Amino acid sequence: MPKMRQLTREEIRARRQRLRECSAAAELRLPDAVLDIRKSLGLTQEKFAELTGMTKRQVAEIETGKGNPTFDTLNKIGKLFGFTLGFVPRAGSGPTALSLREPEPETR
Repeated sequence: MPKMRQLTREEIRARRQRLRECSAAAELRLPDAVLDIRKSLGLTQEKFAELTGMTKRQVAEIETGKGNPTFDTLNKIGKLFGFTLGFVPRAGSGPTALSLREPEPETR
């Protein structure tokens, strides 16, 4: 298997910026997000696995959409990039929780 070319600082910076933009827009899909996080940190699958307590095979399976990581594993992955796991609504994707509530009656 050919060795992966090392990314330049500019390429890493651009990947990190794109990842932040996708995150802010709620457009991160799990396999792509894990791959982009790893590559934006300039890590091989082996080194990424070592840092997250996974095997290289687990990393590869997650990146190809074949893996089913646990909540703890996803938190470890996100922590490397400063992300926390949670639900992120897409802008304009429907009513917000506040608009679903009926107004509270005023009490005197």
